[in-house]
Amino acid sequence: MATAKKLKLLYDCSVCPAYCCTYPEIGITRADIKRIASRYGITVEDAINRFCKTDDGKLYLRHKSDPIFNTACRFLNVNTRRCTIYEDRPKVCRSYPDERRCGYYDFLVWERKRQADPECIP
Repeated sequence: MATAKKLKLLYDCSVCPAYCCTYPEIGITRADIKRIASRYGITVEDAINRFCKTDDGKLYLRHKSDPIFNTACRFLNVNTRRCTIYEDRPKVCRSYPDERRCGYYDFLVWERKRQADPECIP
């Protein structure tokens, strides 16, 4: 029986300004919020009140001010551009971008090359 070959990812999150963390609605499941609540040693309800907003019964992570994209996930460290709860991040964040390529990364690389600026943030 042949084993599935894991394909190499064609993006590098370490050079990205965390664009995916700025999506206006970052959905979160009850299992996700339970994991985050455990991380902080608080109840699920306290975690929902502290970290989430709701819309039509669905949970989304709250945002905070961000100097690059105006707002970003409340768990993004705006200085390092890294997730502060990476080990306990929501399922949607764990699976992003669900494929070998990231469209924003491709655009970022293209624009940085075009601008001859390795730190350009379009």
